[in-house]
Amino acid sequence: MFKIPIDELKAKIVESGKITKDELDNKIKAKINELSGLISEEGAAHIISNELGVEFKKEAGENLKIKDVYVGMKGISVTGKVTRKFDVRTFNRNDKEGKVCSLVMGDESGTMRAVFWNDQVDLVANVKEDDILSLNGCFVKESYNGGKEAHLGDGELVINPEGVEIGEVKKTFDFKRKKIEELAAGERGVEILGTVVQIFDPRFFYLCSKCNKKVTQSEEKFICAEHEVVEPVLSYCVNLVVDDGSGNIRSVFWKNQVNNLLAIEEEQVAKFKEEPSLFENVKNDLLGEQYKLMGRVVKNDFFDRLEFSVQVVKKADPADELEKKA
Repeated sequence: MFKIPIDELKAKIVESGKITKDELDNKIKAKINELSGLISEEGAAHIISNELGVEFKKEAGENLKIKDVYVGMKGISVTGKVTRKFDVRTFNRNDKEGKVCSLVMGDESGTMRAVFWNDQVDLVANVKEDDILSLNGCFVKESYNGGKEAHLGDGELVINPEGVEIGEVKKTFDFKRKKIEELAAGERGVEILGTVVQIFDPRFFYLCSKCNKKVTQSEEKFICAEHEVVEPVLSYCVNLVVDDGSGNIRSVFWKNQVNNLLAIEEEQVAKFKEEPSLFENVKNDLLGEQYKLMGRVVKNDFFDRLEFSVQVVKKADPADELEKKA
């Protein structure tokens, strides 16, 4: 099943013409009640779409607009213009060196990240901004910040394909400032301004270097459900609570945004895994600091609370905030 954001999922069901927005909302509530609350809003919407015969299946090899690319898709083709390229990062696991390079590509419908591993990194060595890339036969995974990213896998990369042009790239999100008390589950493209009032210790885990899924450890081996024994990649997240006067919300920072929040590199973050006490100084430094957080609102069904999944973090600029209020 594709992981389609709930607001987009509901919009696509309504666009089918088989049901109105109000009817869909009522059916979703009824379906959740029917199943005693043991299903999420997304799950209920998928069940209803199946009952109505609304399909989201894409044919393998079909060239999709970026807005129509969803987590869980496999064997698709997507084309976009490079808007940003990140430095190659090397890592060492079990005395074996690997490397990864990612970039942001977009079209008139939105943007997404593309990730290239090991030998694939050489394929994009000379790629620069404004080049056009076609990823054919790629698969889509969820990124650390809850977005979507294309992985080439065994697919084919074509750089600046003949006859293909892409005009102005549409930014995926125009972040809208909201008060914490106004937030609702499923909202995307949201910006909040808050003061850090609580920080939790980082959580560390390992991912498969091939598919980016969590792996389990058995003695000294790391096992991926899809790729069996693999070289793991260290990942981590940090949770903190921010308050804006109208309310507070637990905010989740995944790997890249942890690095941005703390203004340090992965190697330094990894030290907190070996010596957790070192993070106490970080906690003291963060408490009382004010940040602009941009991302999406998610419902944590287990704890029955809203959480903020951070995609961009910036230190608040008092002068800038005063100018906005003027």
